[in-house]
Amino acid sequence: MANMVRWDPAREMVSLREAMDRLFEESFLRPGFLGGNDSASMLMPLDLYETENDVVVKAAIPGVSPEDIEVTVTGDLLSIKGEFKSETDDKDEKRNYHRQERRYGSFSRQVSLPTNVNADTCQANFENGVLTLTLPKAEEAKVKKVQITQK
Repeated sequence: MANMVRWDPAREMVSLREAMDRLFEESFLRPGFLGGNDSASMLMPLDLYETENDVVVKAAIPGVSPEDIEVTVTGDLLSIKGEFKSETDDKDEKRNYHRQERRYGSFSRQVSLPTNVNADTCQANFENGVLTLTLPKAEEAKVKKVQITQK
């Protein structure tokens, strides 16, 4: 025997309001929640810091070989491009994925540098999935000490 429950429209309105609140809260607190997970920062997180003589960028790019990465510097804009390649090229193999969270395909990230750099003498190192770029500051961007003399 089934129990009958009286329909209360106010109870459904509260749950709709709570759902909308949760939707707005999560979309502002966790960008990418609504399917926009392809943002560059999700695909390639990086650290950028400055020393006395250099600007250093460390980008996490696991699973990509150095040959598949392209780095360019144009003025104060650093661009890192590459491609996550699929493990298999056999398109005829039929697969029934239960979960597929790893990404495949090209990616790109552009970052404004805090100062002018000398792109001709930059160094790039790739170890354990971390790309480290050491970009020497341009001479005009370096801090210069002025000697003060007393008369």
